[in-house]
This record gives sequence, C-alpha cells and structure tokens, in this order.
Amino acid sequence: MVRTLEKSDSPGFSMNDKEEQDEKDDNLWTSILSEVQTRGSTKLPSCKSVLVLGDNESGKTTLIAKLQGVEDPKKGSGLEYAYIDVRDEYREDHTRLSVWVLDGEPSHAHLLRFALTPASFPHTLVMFVVAMTTPWSLLEQLENWATVLHDHIDRLKIPPDQLQEYRQKCTRRWQEYVDQGEDLDLDSPLRRTSRNLDGDDGVDGDVFPLGEGVLTRNLGLDIVVVVTKTDYMSTLEKESDYRDEYFDFIQQWIRRFCLQYGAGLFYTSAKEDKNCDLLYKYLTHRIYSFPFRTPALVVEKDAVLIPSGWDSMKKISILFENMQSMKPDDYYRDVIAPPVTRKTVTRESEIQAEEEQSFLSKQQALLQQGAPPMSRQESPMRSPAGVQKTGDRRMQGSPSVQSLLASPNKMDPTKPGAAGSGEGVLANFFNSLLHKKTGAAGSPSSLKSPNDLSTSPAAHSPVDKAAMRSDAAAELDRLTRKKPPPPPQTPLITLNNSSSSSPPHTPPDHLNNSSEC
Repeated sequence: MVRTLEKSDSPGFSMNDKEEQDEKDDNLWTSILSEVQTRGSTKLPSCKSVLVLGDNESGKTTLIAKLQGVEDPKKGSGLEYAYIDVRDEYREDHTRLSVWVLDGEPSHAHLLRFALTPASFPHTLVMFVVAMTTPWSLLEQLENWATVLHDHIDRLKIPPDQLQEYRQKCTRRWQEYVDQGEDLDLDSPLRRTSRNLDGDDGVDGDVFPLGEGVLTRNLGLDIVVVVTKTDYMSTLEKESDYRDEYFDFIQQWIRRFCLQYGAGLFYTSAKEDKNCDLLYKYLTHRIYSFPFRTPALVVEKDAVLIPSGWDSMKKISILFENMQSMKPDDYYRDVIAPPVTRKTVTRESEIQAEEEQSFLSKQQALLQQGAPPMSRQESPMRSPAGVQKTGDRRMQGSPSVQSLLASPNKMDPTKPGAAGSGEGVLANFFNSLLHKKTGAAGSPSSLKSPNDLSTSPAAHSPVDKAAMRSDAAAELDRLTRKKPPPPPQTPLITLNNSSSSSPPHTPPDHLNNSSEC
C-alpha cells in the first residue's frame, strides 16, 4: 500500500512542479515585455529647450557652437534659433534640443515671448552667460538679465497655483541633490537615497529647510550660470595685477547669486576647451535626466563647476580666508573697478599769439640793426610758382590806353632806354592829344604837367575817359587815311631824340615831290 501510494504520489508532485515552472516562465516573459514597453514609452521628449541670455560679446554664439560641435559659428541678430543633437546610447534614441539665443541689446527683450511661453515654461532651462573679459560688470550683467527674465515671467500671466507648483519643483530638486559621483548606478537598487527624507511616489516627507540665502528669488525655472573666456584670467594677472584674492572675491559674489536663484555654475573656455563637454552632460542631466557623475570642482580658479544643490554659504565662506586686502561684503565695483580708459582726442594745436609789445620791440630792434622787418610772406596758394601776376603780364605786352594815360612817365620817350621803341612814340602822341584837349576845354594853368592829369579828379571820371578814347581812335583813323608813312631812309632816331613839345620833323619839299612822282 505504501509503495502504491509512493507511485501514485510521485506523478502528482511532478505535475505541480511543472505548473509552477510554467508560471515562472510566464512571469519572466511578462516582465521582459513590460520592461520593453516601459522603455519604449519613455522616449526622449522633443519639446525641451534652452534660453540663452547675456550681453553682446559675452561668447553666447561661440558657446552654443561648441556644444553643437560646429567650428565656424555664425552670429545673428534679434532672437536666434539653433538646436543641439542629443543621443541616448543606452536607449538607442535621439532628439533635438532647441536653443534660443537672445541679442544682448535690452531693446530686444520683447522677443522673449516667442522663446518662453506659458506652454514651454516647464520644459525650458535658462542659461545666463557672462564673460571674464569684463570682470567689473559680471554681477551687474547677471542682475540685469535676471530682472529682464522676471519681468517677462510676470507678463506671461501664468496661474498663481501653477507657478507655485513650478517653484516647489525647483525647491524639491535642490533638496534632493545627491553627489552623483558617489553613486554606483542611477538604476541600481543600492542607489543612495536623498539627503532629505522624502516620501514615496514624489510625496514630500520630512524635508530639511533651505539654507541661508538659498532660492530667495525662485522663478520656477532651472537656471545655469556660465562664465566664459576664463582663459583671459592670465591676461588680467599680467596687465591689471589681479591676484587670487580678486578672483575669489568675484567667485563668491557669483556663487551668492546662484544660491538666490538655485542655479548651477560653470567656468568655461571655448579656446582651451575647458568644461564645455561637462556643460553638455550637465544640460542633458538636468533636462533629460541623463547620468552625471562629475562632482563639484572648486580647486582650479578657471575651471569651476558647481552643480545646482551642492553649494551653501558655509562652503562659500572658505573663500573668505584668502581675502586679505578686502572684505567679502564690500561693494563689488569698489574692489573690481573698471580700468580707466583714456580716449585719444585729436585736437587742433592752438597757436599762442605773441604779446603785442614784445613783438613791436623785436621789430624795433631789427629796424635799428638795419635788417628788413618781419613781414608776412605771400601765401603759395595765392601766387603759385610759375604764374605771374596780372600787372606783370600787362607790362610784358603792348601797353593799353588806360596804362599809358595813368602813368605816362613810364613810357616817356625822353628817358634813356625808351629810344628805339614804338611805345615812346605812341606815348608822345597821346600826350600831345591830351594837351590839345585840355587846352581847349579849360584854362592852361589847370594842368601843368602830364603827371597832374593822372592825379586830378577829372582824369578819373568815366565821361572824360570815354571822350579820350573816342578822340584817340578818330585821330588814329585820320592819320592812317591821310599820308603813307615816311620813307625808310628817314632815321626815326631824330623823332625819339626830339623833345615832346617840338613839332614832328617834315621832309623837304623836293623829297615830297620825288615821292609823289
């Protein structure tokens, strides 16, 4: 009986084991299918975006090009749009991260309505960009752009309860921060819990309160502060005598700003490729929850990396120990003062006029020494070289009637040098005409000499000059019609040597008769 029982029981036990094994196999396949389905439903979203704010020449375009892997960045104006290819090697998925870059001019702030809308608000990360080339204005630039962003959020008219939900989410992420470098794996069951005791399913439990100065200006957005061009620190040390305490002073003020807005901090250099790859990994970590296992870096002054949630006022106070010539609470511009720029203004050199009495005394001394007094030279623009004046050119050619009438002594035939020239004969002829004209018109005592004619007021009247010209032309016409010129054997020297008052020489009658024959 016992043997039969054993035989009868053994098949029953085998059937039960088989059913249990089948159930385990079904559960395994079910778990695999559910895992695949879960992974397939968690694809990378395509609605995420990054908004970049900063002044002009702060390196925004170069930084985005570095994150894109582009060597030749192209600058635009207004509101630029770009995208970054994001790949998930584990899930074999990829997507595009939209990037909006706002121009540095404050007048373009109204374009934010295209980049940050109520629908895109929970999917947007804001990045403030400042450059180390202008360290004296870093804090001012950050404050200005934070104010611009805050004003734009107020204009979005997001419901207060929804905005409060966004702010609570930022607070929760700050409190749940864990040093990723200490974790074994994000998906591991040994993953360390948060430093704050949170409840399950995202329900808040007993959370620690925020530290001093943390999230006092919570905008409800994930923010990252990026300081570019940190390679310029060496130039500041050489040219502006910046010491380590100056850079620590700058860093502690920027970290205070990051605490107020719950932002992360990155010191980058696209020229030396510092922290650019880490910035890309951090952005994908904050936006797509990719793993980021790099701890905070605060040792190297030009490669600072502080994730959001790591910092505190206690850690910032470590920088105070290195400040000897300044205090942490000193006004920023008093310590990091802008350089004094001297603009080179090209002004015309002023000519100092010499005192009148000293000038006259010098002239008197020169006159007493017999030297010619200092006179103003003729400007070369007024009389260029090679060009003769009007008076000189007039004297070189044949004289006009006005010149002969004005200065008859210049062409006086009685003076030496005037003999042998036809101009003296003409001058003598016109003077004789003037004598006849004036003798008939007025008293002979009114004109004593030809010189008096040139200086008398009547000689300069337009009516007398016109009459003289008409009489002279009539007399010349009469002479040319009357007789031919004397024979060539008659010497003209007798006419030139004769006085102006003697009558002209006439040939004998027999010569005239012979010429008529």
